[in-house]
Amino acid sequence: MIQVKTVFPLLHLALPLSLFGAEVSDIGTRRELFVDDALIESISGNARLQLHHPEPRGIALEHDAAWEGTGSGYHSIFRDGEIYRMYYKAWHLDVGDGRVNTGRHPLFCCYAESDDGILWRKPVLGLVEFAGSKENNIVLAPEAFEKVKSDPGHPAVFKDENPACAPGAKYKAIIRSEKPHGLLLFESPDGFNWSLAHPEPVITEGAFDSQNLAFYDPNISAYRAYWRTFTGGRTDGEEWKPEGVRAIRTAVSKDLVNWENWRDLSYTDSPEEELYTNGVKPYHRAPHLLLGFPTRYLDRGWSESMKSLPEKEHREARAAASPRYGTAITEGLFMAGRDGVTFKRWNEAFLRPGIERDGTWNYGHQYLAWHAVETKGTLEGAPNELSFYATESYWTGKSSLLRRYALRLDGFVSLNAPMSGGSLLTKPIRFSGRALELNFASSAAGGIRVEIADAEGRAFPGYALDDCPPVFGDSHARVVAWRGGTEVSALAGKTVRLRFEVKDADLYAYRFTE
Repeated sequence: MIQVKTVFPLLHLALPLSLFGAEVSDIGTRRELFVDDALIESISGNARLQLHHPEPRGIALEHDAAWEGTGSGYHSIFRDGEIYRMYYKAWHLDVGDGRVNTGRHPLFCCYAESDDGILWRKPVLGLVEFAGSKENNIVLAPEAFEKVKSDPGHPAVFKDENPACAPGAKYKAIIRSEKPHGLLLFESPDGFNWSLAHPEPVITEGAFDSQNLAFYDPNISAYRAYWRTFTGGRTDGEEWKPEGVRAIRTAVSKDLVNWENWRDLSYTDSPEEELYTNGVKPYHRAPHLLLGFPTRYLDRGWSESMKSLPEKEHREARAAASPRYGTAITEGLFMAGRDGVTFKRWNEAFLRPGIERDGTWNYGHQYLAWHAVETKGTLEGAPNELSFYATESYWTGKSSLLRRYALRLDGFVSLNAPMSGGSLLTKPIRFSGRALELNFASSAAGGIRVEIADAEGRAFPGYALDDCPPVFGDSHARVVAWRGGTEVSALAGKTVRLRFEVKDADLYAYRFTE
């Protein structure tokens, strides 16, 4: 839970324009979430911004095939029409005699699919031979990398949403290359038959030992890439040298080959931390927001707590190969941004390691798949929810697992207040539409009131807090009514501020609709 600056305790009073910035954001009919501070002027009373956490569900996939194993991970998941697609690294790791053993089979990229995003299957593709048979779900093998002497490890696969994308290249993959060092671009007409789209790595400066990705961003009509680097990494002749701490770098491109505006990500109020994955992508219900799910990496060293964590003997065996393999732990974070470079990164964990059990609280645990998808609600008759997928049993048992987690639509962060209440005032905005819709949840006794005010904080006649009977319930799309009705079109196009008063309730998102 995070408390944002508290000012103006009597928010129902008119406020001088000089107290606020004059910049106006035109939000039109887009959905706005409370995942960053971009549109927040002030929060007062006992209100706060509260980070929420996905709830665990069942195992989505077990990587137990002979060509998979304990090192499987780096999942890419997206909905493609009526089907959900998943691509991932298939690998096996074990440790013995003070060494890490990775030679059971080469690195592969595999494919799974689902009709609902909940129950997944590994189709027999018949594309790649393994142990004398093509009855497997391998979609890319080292043979596809003969020209660059690499393998299909660390894949990030996406469907290209660029309107100008050629039909034969509708699916793209960003895959790490070791020799030469960098990121390779692959393309496919169907997601199964892949070819190298460019003969050399398209990005060469970075660490890349993580899931490195790219996607088309309609907000800028260009591609964005995000990859693993070090804050002080540098090129020394032909070799890239890591220095500093693990970080995330970005760049933009018109063609996925030539990249510019290279920047390391910056954060509004977060300390420097070791980060592996990034998981950045536009949120499908509010595409102007780029949401990311980086992995926080911490080596906490040996202590009584570390020794009390699950699978102590296996942890000690990993530590014999390298101390950090036994004492490092990982968890999922959440961040949100609008310009692709500066993010509000929530310092608290989004996906904690959870209750202690075998396969948890280890290096490689809770790496979140790229990206969340919308699936059927868990409760009968309930609306859809967001499904996240994260790794378990990485490098600890016979096969790694992928567990599904569920979260309310838009439910990353809420404006929350107890029964004593609190308020939030937005910065100046302009909107279009005829009604205001809320995604919220309240207790039976609680609720939310909304005021529409002018730029100086004075309520428009008929739209004051006292004109708004409390909205209560639990809905993803409840239209706000004032005593005069729900119509707000008379204020569309004007500069306004919204004032939300919350009592024993959570407000997750709002939007104006037609």
